[in-house]
Amino acid sequence: MASVNVQQSIISALWKRLSLDPESKYSAALENDNEFMKWAGFVDKFVANSETPFKALSELNEELVTKSVLLGNGLKPSAADAIVFSAIHSNVISLSSSDRAKLPHLLRWMDYIQNKEAFAKQFETVLIEKTQFVPQAVKTVKKVEDSNAKKTVPETTDSSNSEKVDLKEKKPADLKKKSEEVSQAAVDKKKLPEKEVDKKEEELSVSLLKIQIGLIRKAWKHPSADSLLVEEIDIGEAKCRQVVSGLAKYCTPDQLTNRSVVLITNVKPGKLRDVMSEGLVLCASNQDHTVVEPLIAPKGAEIGERVKFSGHDGKPEDVLNPKKKQLDKITPHLSTDGTGVATFKGIPFMTSSGPCASTIPNASIK
Repeated sequence: MASVNVQQSIISALWKRLSLDPESKYSAALENDNEFMKWAGFVDKFVANSETPFKALSELNEELVTKSVLLGNGLKPSAADAIVFSAIHSNVISLSSSDRAKLPHLLRWMDYIQNKEAFAKQFETVLIEKTQFVPQAVKTVKKVEDSNAKKTVPETTDSSNSEKVDLKEKKPADLKKKSEEVSQAAVDKKKLPEKEVDKKEEELSVSLLKIQIGLIRKAWKHPSADSLLVEEIDIGEAKCRQVVSGLAKYCTPDQLTNRSVVLITNVKPGKLRDVMSEGLVLCASNQDHTVVEPLIAPKGAEIGERVKFSGHDGKPEDVLNPKKKQLDKITPHLSTDGTGVATFKGIPFMTSSGPCASTIPNASIK
């Protein structure tokens, strides 16, 4: 059984979360809320079986794979989040590093609640190790500022002897000016690699892709290709997008109809076996490509919502340029992690309702 202190912490957190009088009992509205009572039951079982908590924490971790909060489809914590956080806090904070590594979604949720909710301040902070994105360091060159400096080296004669004579005949002021011109030219030359690196980083940024949530309204077999299917996908525009996908070996048209998918919408439209395609449905596949499935959009994600990536806030291209091969450079970095969450270099495909995912862990995404 839980200690009196743990029970009091749970009750206190719930009172603060709901702004209730500490002398009152749970309201009848909460008692009649089936979803809330589900989590109240979880707390009861967790407290009663506190000797073996890791199994319950693992189940909660799985529950949070596609959720940001326990109730609802958004980002707003509920009373259920308050009581569950309070009940499991002491167990989570005492976990070893190896056990924490097995519960990434649970720790993400704990960190969100402790930073979002005022009641969490009464608990000791759960320290979370977060992976930091460190951009490649680029050595910069200090620019020489001089109103008289030029960006080009003046022409010189071919004869080294003539050059020496000219330098001797020049006045000190002329020599200083020439030195500044040469220095500025060297600075400009050294800046070129920096620009090339910046351009390369831009070409590899996932923010160049416009990835959106879509709903397949209709699907059918391609008229002249057995391996292809054609889908009409709603992304919130006036007209559905027609997309051709190589999914005929893995899905039937009926299985795709009314299914939410994740697709790139700024690829250049083109024909596949004489049928126009205006997008690219992103799919996860295992290593030998015997299992392929479209990525799963989280429940509650809105049609047309753009998928975002933490730390990548750039503007997507209006239309990707096939000649730059941007898609070819970015897709090798798309994959699912060990729990099936879709990522770019480990950063989740995130929507307002949580991350996109797949039933295939450690899969490539194309």
